[in-house]
Amino acid sequence: MNGSRRQFLSAALVGLSRKTDRPIAGGFMNDGHNSGHQLRDRRSFSAAKHAVKIPVVIVGGGIAGLSAAWRLNKRGFRDFTLLEMAEHAGGNARWGENEISTYPWAAHYVPVPGKKAALVRELFEELGVLCNGVWEERYLCFSPQERLYLHGRWQEGIEPVTAATARDCEDFTRFAARINEFRATGQFTIPMELGAKASQLDRISIAEWLKQERFTSPYLHWYVNYACRDDYGALSADTSAWAGVHYFASREPDEKGPLTWPEGNGWITRRLLERLSPHVRTGAMVHRIARQGRKLRVFAGETEYIADFVIFAAPSFLAPHLSEGLPSVGGLSYSPWLTANLTLERLPGDAGVEPAWDNVIFDSPALGYVVATHQSLRTHIERSVWTFYWALARGSPAANRGMLLDKDWHYWKDAILADLERAHPDIRQCVSRIDILRLGHAMARPVPGFLESDERRRLIAGSGNLWFANADLSGFSIFEEAQYRGVQVAERALRALSR
Repeated sequence: MNGSRRQFLSAALVGLSRKTDRPIAGGFMNDGHNSGHQLRDRRSFSAAKHAVKIPVVIVGGGIAGLSAAWRLNKRGFRDFTLLEMAEHAGGNARWGENEISTYPWAAHYVPVPGKKAALVRELFEELGVLCNGVWEERYLCFSPQERLYLHGRWQEGIEPVTAATARDCEDFTRFAARINEFRATGQFTIPMELGAKASQLDRISIAEWLKQERFTSPYLHWYVNYACRDDYGALSADTSAWAGVHYFASREPDEKGPLTWPEGNGWITRRLLERLSPHVRTGAMVHRIARQGRKLRVFAGETEYIADFVIFAAPSFLAPHLSEGLPSVGGLSYSPWLTANLTLERLPGDAGVEPAWDNVIFDSPALGYVVATHQSLRTHIERSVWTFYWALARGSPAANRGMLLDKDWHYWKDAILADLERAHPDIRQCVSRIDILRLGHAMARPVPGFLESDERRRLIAGSGNLWFANADLSGFSIFEEAQYRGVQVAERALRALSR
C-alpha cells in the first residue's frame, strides 16, 4: 500500500505541536469501521445484479481465510472464491510501504514453530523459510532482538533485570520452574486444541493465580501483564490464568527466533496472495447470507453467490449480523487496538545505544515499537519506519472502542509522541509522518471461562453448512491459531464435497 494509494479518514493531514518541532504529516488509514457499522446497524444494500454458482465461498481474507484457501488450492480444489471487505487482504497481517521500507500494520512476527505446529512448518517449507530442517537465517530476527527502557536507561531483553532485588530474581526463577511444570503436562500446545483440557486455571485470572502462588515481585507482575496485553490485548486481571500460562508454556524455552520480515506477517500474506490471487476478491463486503434449501446465498456488492458451503473466516461476532437465523455471539470478547507507523528522518540520539528490533518502555500504557529497517543488510541506516502498538486494555472494550473512534488524529499523534519521549527526548525532531490504523475488534481476549464456554463449542461445531474458521475460536488471535482454524474447516469442506 504505497503513499499515493493511502486513504485518510481525517480531513486534517498536518499537525503542529510546538513551534520548535518538525511539522508532522499523517492521518487515519481507512480502517473499514464505517463499513462494519453498516452491518451492525443492518442498513439496506442494493439488490444483486447477477448470480454465480460456486461450491465454496470463504468470507474474510485474513490469515484464517487465506489459510483455508491455501489448503483447498493445495489439495487441487479450485472451485472457490474468497471475499474480503477491505481493499487489501491480510486482516491483522496487512502491510504498508513507503520510500524507506515495507512495514507491518499489525502482526509482525511468528515464533519459531515447534514440532506440533505441523501446518506452520508445512507452509514455511513451501515458502522457503524452512529448508531441510534448517531455518533460513535471513528470516530469523537479527540481534539485538529486544530491549526494555527501565529506570532511565535501556537494558537488553524485555524481562526486567535492572535494579532487581534478590527477591525479584527468586520470583522469576520460581515462575520459570512453574512454567516448566505446566509445559511438561503437554496441555499447553500450539495449536491449542491439540492439548487443551478442562482446567481450574480457566476459572480465575492470571493476576489472581500469581497472588495465589505468592509471587510478589512488581517486575514479574508487570512482565506477565505486558505479555497478556501484547498477545491478547487484555490486562492480566482480565485474562484467564490458563491463557496466561499458555503464553509461556506453549513455547520451547530454547526457541531461536522469532521469524520476522520488514513488513511483518505481511510477508506471508504476500506469498499466499501470489498463489491465490485468482480466487481472491477484495473490496467485496458480504452483507447477507441466506439459506435456500441446501444452498447458501452469499450477497456481496452486485453479486449473489450460490454456494454449497460457506467458510466464515471473519470475526465470528459478525456472523449473526449477516446470516438469518443465527443467534447472537455474546460469549466472545475483543480488544481494540491502535497501530501507527512513524516515518523517521533520522534516528533519535540515544547516546550510542544500538536500537533493537522490539523496543518496550517499562510501565507504558502502550506496547512499544518494532523497527521495520532492523532486518536490513545495509551498513548505515539514517531514515527508518517504526511501527508503534497500543492495545487499549484498561477499562471495558466497548468504552475503549468509543474512545478509539472519538479522539481525532492530533490526540493520538500527541499521545504516541508523549509516550516515546520518555525514552527518546528528541523524537519530535525526528518524525516527519505518523499514519494511524484503528482496529475496534483487533484480537480475541481469552477472559476467564473462555476455554469451556458453550459459545466457543457452538461456533466450532458450525451451523449446518456454514462453518466458522476465525482464530477467535481458539480464544486468542495469533498466526498459528488462525492458520489452524482455516485449514481445519477447509479439510472439513473437502470431506463433505467428496461425499
